[in-house]
Amino acid sequence: MNICVFGDSITWGAFLPFRGAWANLLRNYLETINPFIALYDLGVDKDTSEEVLKRFEPEAESRKPDLIIFAVGINDSAYRKTKDNPVVPLSQFENNINKLIETAKKMTESIFFVGLVKGDDSKTLPLPRSTTGKCYGKDNVRKYNTILQKVCTKHRITYLDIFQLLTDEDFDDGLHPNLGGHQKIFEAVRRSLLKSGLLTS
Repeated sequence: MNICVFGDSITWGAFLPFRGAWANLLRNYLETINPFIALYDLGVDKDTSEEVLKRFEPEAESRKPDLIIFAVGINDSAYRKTKDNPVVPLSQFENNINKLIETAKKMTESIFFVGLVKGDDSKTLPLPRSTTGKCYGKDNVRKYNTILQKVCTKHRITYLDIFQLLTDEDFDDGLHPNLGGHQKIFEAVRRSLLKSGLLTS
């Protein structure tokens, strides 16, 4: 069984020790129950749904996935100066997610979406490391999370809402979950995949 996980820096675990991110924790778990499962962590730093859409088809097709997991949207919601000017507008984000699902369905019916984490506004308005004043705010993230849920419901895709899962203590920089945060995400993803039947223990 081949599993492809597409996402951003939260997927691959920015600022964490090697294999500390939720996708890698899922890989570690799967390796203990079935040596024939291969999980490919295809998270790329700073990726929005635009970038994921551009690279999705060739990267997925080459790995012949049986299950595709998406975790994307945080970077789409980011903005500079005003919330009304996000990196990827809501309407375009919705269109991109629809296209990702439609393309993924050509490869497999087993598709799973991980919702967005809310972060800690006290550290992300703006993000301290940003040289351009990039902001990540809960209010905007919530809007993109709602779109994800709406589109997944329309396509009858399993969607895991983790917006309220993490607390401020689960973030070191306000945006990227720390080891404790990733452990919570992994546990939630594992439970949801098993409950939905997309994985068997």
